[in-house]
This record gives sequence, structure tokens and C-alpha cells, in this order.
Amino acid sequence: MGAEFVQLSLTPLVIAVLAAVTCAMPGNFLILRRQALIGDAISHVVLPGIVVGFIITGSVTTWPMMLGAGAAALIAVAMIEAIKRLGKIEPGAAMGVAFTAMFAAGVLLLEQSNTASVHLDVEHALFGNLESLIWFDGLGWASLLDPSALAQLPPELFRMASVAVIMIIATILFWRPLVMATFDEAFAASVGIPVNLLSLMLVVFAAIAAVAAFDAVGSIIVIAMFICPPATARLLTDRMGVQVLISALVAAVCAVVGYVVAGYAPLWLGFDNSVSASGMIATVSGVALGLAVAFGPRRRQVAG
Repeated sequence: MGAEFVQLSLTPLVIAVLAAVTCAMPGNFLILRRQALIGDAISHVVLPGIVVGFIITGSVTTWPMMLGAGAAALIAVAMIEAIKRLGKIEPGAAMGVAFTAMFAAGVLLLEQSNTASVHLDVEHALFGNLESLIWFDGLGWASLLDPSALAQLPPELFRMASVAVIMIIATILFWRPLVMATFDEAFAASVGIPVNLLSLMLVVFAAIAAVAAFDAVGSIIVIAMFICPPATARLLTDRMGVQVLISALVAAVCAVVGYVVAGYAPLWLGFDNSVSASGMIATVSGVALGLAVAFGPRRRQVAG
């Protein structure tokens, strides 16, 4: 039983927890700035960039994905400006057109590309590929001390862990200016804090988190990871530091519970097939938010 757990559950579970916590970090600030849907926008925009990065390089690795996502974001910004100026329509409509068009282009590119060998298709792009991130050489707990077995760990684990560490360190380093700019942007600007640069940095952090979590939860389910744990935490406390810690804890617990329920609940109920792990994680995150809305100490107030 221990060997089966290590091989089939350990690495996908750790990746899910890291992805959830990584997305929750910038999500806390996006919620408070009333910019939660930036995570939605980013998840739509990065898809064609990731696919083009794969088409050019032939592999789904960190730098092609990041560069492709960055290029796609720049194209989206140019599209929005062009639509606003040429069509003379309001910014919200221009953003909706640009993001929808970019996402549709990504889906079309996926359908026309030979990406089956790396598990990159429309289904995986939308809902993730968490179940396939298995450590095939993990044949027991002793494998955790075997260098040759450790060398065969899924590369997504190292990428997700690296981004999680970077996100946590960046949050700690920029904590004071981020909090000041989030709660009182005018005051922050008056004391010399570069609020526009911080806003851009926050969007970049969200984009990095979305791209890093792409293999695990896809480009749609990641939205729940940006919004649900921070919103849940916001309904439980007024203190920003405590909120971030609670959001990370909620994200980790939802990832574990969602993954376990997705894999084992259908078997307990007599069904033959499991359900999407990333989808169940998002569902559990939504349930946690619903419980916070119903019973949280700040349930009578609007979060953010």
C-alpha cells in the first residue's frame, strides 16, 4: 500500500498543493484590489502562447512556456489598444473581445497541433493533467532516499516548487509596499512607492503562477485557485498577514481533499471511473468559500 501511494499519489498531490498555494499568494492582493478577474484574463491569454512555445521548441518546458505566455500577453495588450482606438468602444468590451479571441486561437492551435505525445490537448489545456504527473520510479518510501529514483521525478514538480518558493519570497520582500498600495494607493504614491510598477509586478506574478500551474490544473480551473482560497480567508479575518496564511492553508487543504475525493470517492460509491482531480479541487475550494460565506465571522461584509 505504501509503494502504491508513493507512485500514484505522492507527486500529483504535492504538485497540486504547490499550485494551489502559489496561485493563492497573488490572489490575496488581486481580491483586495477588486482585480480578481485578472486571473481569468491571464488564464485565457496565456494559452495560445504556451501552444506556440511548444510548436516552436517541441517540448513543454519552463522557458518556452514563459516566453510564449509573455509574447501572448503583449499581443493581447496591443489588440486591446487597437480595438479601443479603431473601434472606439469602451475598455471592458475591448478586453472581452481580445481575451476571447486569444483563447479561441489557443484552442484552435491545440486542435491542429500534434501534441498528444506530451499530453497537451484541449481537454488537458482546459482542465489540467494532474493525474498523469506520476513518479513511475517511486516504488516505495525508500525511493525518497534513492538518487537514481529521485532523478526521475516529474519535471513539473521542480518547476512548481521553484515558482512557489519565488512567489513566497517575493511576497515577503515586497510585503510592506504591496500592502500599502493595496489598501491606500494614493498614500502609497505620496510616500514614493511606485504603485504602477507594483501593479504590473502583481500581474506578472499572477501570470507566472498561471503558467507554472498549467500542467496541473489547466487554464480554466486555475481561476478557482486564484479566487476561492483568498476570498475564503478574507471572510475569516481582517488582518492581512493572517489572511495570507489562512489562504495558503485553505489552498493546501482543498488540494489534498479534492485530490483524494477525486481518486477514491467514486470507488467508495461504486463507480468504476475517477473524476478530474483539478475539477474536484476547484469544487472543494468553492465549497470552502460557500461555508465561509455562510458561517464566517465577516460573512455580513463584502470581501475585498
